[in-house]
Amino acid sequence: MTLKDCKKEEKADREFQKKFKFKGSIKVLTQMMVDPAVTEKRGGGKNLPLRRGEILDVIQFTSQEQVLCRNSQRR
Repeated sequence: MTLKDCKKEEKADREFQKKFKFKGSIKVLTQMMVDPAVTEKRGGGKNLPLRRGEILDVIQFTSQEQVLCRNSQRR
């Protein structure tokens, strides 16, 4: 990883923490794959766009139906 990539990831993490009012360090609890049979959905606001078969990092379980995730672009 280059210095430029490292700074880019740090900036994305700061934006993530600000947008979701997330305090503390970001730790990935687990990874999950979006169901390949699901219809792709656009994101908007605080919702992440879903793509078939995409791998997501789970950051926090917020409720039984929602989780806080980020995709490979660190969004």
